[in-house]
Amino acid sequence: MINRRTTDANHEMAFRGKVADTRTVLVHLLLCLVIFYSLYYMIGSVCFGAFRLDHFDGLIPFDFKTEPTNLESNSKYLVNLLSMELTYFCSGLLFAAVVRRWVWDYALTVTLLHVLLTSLVMLEFPLVWQWWLALGSGLFLMICNGQLIAYFTCQSDQSYPTFNSY
Repeated sequence: MINRRTTDANHEMAFRGKVADTRTVLVHLLLCLVIFYSLYYMIGSVCFGAFRLDHFDGLIPFDFKTEPTNLESNSKYLVNLLSMELTYFCSGLLFAAVVRRWVWDYALTVTLLHVLLTSLVMLEFPLVWQWWLALGSGLFLMICNGQLIAYFTCQSDQSYPTFNSY
């Protein structure tokens, strides 16, 4: 009987952890959004330069309408796609440094806010399946990279949940 109580208490301790207050969550969310869009514009400008496009499109994070039809449009489409995937890849790594846990939660929230902002900026809800596929694969990369980095950097932290606690 005593062992069962001890085990239950250990499980409670493993799942209790520290709950962040609302202000901390909002500050982390704001930092993640700044990181995400700063990276998006930096990576987008590097890709525009690498593909030698004539002008930088300031709507690059929100452009889902570009289709690969002719050579010029194809280059712009590739720049948009590369910018999105590289941004999601790098953001996951940096989110882990900011939030140190729950990277998947911040990644999902930033992505949902990005979809909302994209709809507001373009005045249309994105229905292009290629854009959704790229967004989903980028989100998967962001979550996997961020959670792995958070796991390996927080192994010594006793409040961080481990795989064997599930």
